[in-house]
Amino acid sequence: MTQTMPAQEQQVQPGRESKMHPAPVYDDPHYKSAGKLQDKVALITGGDSGIGRATTIAFAKEGARVAIVYLEEDHDAKETQQCAQAYGSEVLLIKGDIGDVAFAKKCVNDTFEHFGKLDILVNNAGEQHTAAEPEDISHEQLVRTFQTNFFSIVTITLEALKVMREGASIINTSSITAFKGNPDLIDYSATKGAITSFTRSLSTKIVDRQIRVNSVAPGPIWTPLIPASFSADKVAKFGKDTPMGRPGQPFELAPAYVYLASADSSYVTGQTIHVNGGTVLNG
Repeated sequence: MTQTMPAQEQQVQPGRESKMHPAPVYDDPHYKSAGKLQDKVALITGGDSGIGRATTIAFAKEGARVAIVYLEEDHDAKETQQCAQAYGSEVLLIKGDIGDVAFAKKCVNDTFEHFGKLDILVNNAGEQHTAAEPEDISHEQLVRTFQTNFFSIVTITLEALKVMREGASIINTSSITAFKGNPDLIDYSATKGAITSFTRSLSTKIVDRQIRVNSVAPGPIWTPLIPASFSADKVAKFGKDTPMGRPGQPFELAPAYVYLASADSSYVTGQTIHVNGGTVLNG
């Protein structure tokens, strides 16, 4: 059955979850935890809202302690922290711009100093800007999108590898756009393609360290990035063209991240899990 969202938009990236209607569903009340991440420490960029928030909550339910990196959405970050703490997790909030190299490295160091280790890295934060024509993509926008979506992932990952040990897991958030493109998100799609290649290349390079590297490629998911990126009329049609006829909710992706973070995926590296409402893709 086709289910779409009401027309709405926000003017500031990456958007505020507290201003969305209806609010994204990030906590699955039927989720059955099994201690799969007990005593693990995770660093999640963009963990304050959307997919990152849902992943933080699922990790908390599985016993992990979590450091959340966010840009400036204090209300969303504190709400996520409180929810995760209600499930018994300890949550560290780290505020700043991952597009800044020094801050990106600081995220890893702050996490390690606070918790004493780092077992799981989820590179999830991102931004996107639509362009009606290719010529409308400014150099400043191109650089900014790559700084946030890709360069930061490389910087944070390389810093994290200095402290991660055998059995650790790195999970990168790619996108359906990396595999089928998007005519309105050319630069964004390019960053996600870069993430996919980085995931595959790094996984083979560090396989002897027994650190796994994988990615999740979401389809149209109801997150703050959507009303912050698209016009109200496009938001009203968002996800309608999927085989399931609706956008996904953040909680529907969280189990994929739990799987890749846990020992359940001990024989999985260099792979991409597609969570997109039924769109069949090669790769």
